[in-house]
Amino acid sequence: MLGTVLTGCGTGQHSQSADQLPAVNGAEATLQQVALRDIYIQAVQSTDYLQAGRTVKLVLAIANESLETNEHLVSITTDIGDVTLNPTKPEIPVGGRLLVGTPVGQTASPKQENVNTAEATVELSEPITNGIDYDFTFTFEKAGSTTVAVPISAGLAPQPVPAD
Repeated sequence: MLGTVLTGCGTGQHSQSADQLPAVNGAEATLQQVALRDIYIQAVQSTDYLQAGRTVKLVLAIANESLETNEHLVSITTDIGDVTLNPTKPEIPVGGRLLVGTPVGQTASPKQENVNTAEATVELSEPITNGIDYDFTFTFEKAGSTTVAVPISAGLAPQPVPAD
């Protein structure tokens, strides 16, 4: 009898793990065959706001799920400031990825086959703060545009370099 009771504990009409999302800092979106993942503003906030005039980094990974055509990230725009993309029109290879920025704790993006890298910075035109998401519009050459609500990552404070 006890075996029957225990086997029924996990059953029900709704699985608790069916709606779980990946454990990542940032937002995500999919536009046709372009998948944007782990999108966040990378900045250490030590006061109530990150003030206008400050430059912060935007971090994300973009996958081109097409097996036939390359894609290009044409621009990133937001109401909170001017976004600079370097290189200016990075390519997302067929079946490959584009890594924008370097996540906190990682010294450099790893060299991988079929992966390109870029940097995106935002010069803030208004104050921003943790706990609020900010709209960013990503425009691609073939897939078009999508707007995503992007959080600020709590990040890590700069760590001291160990002495040799």
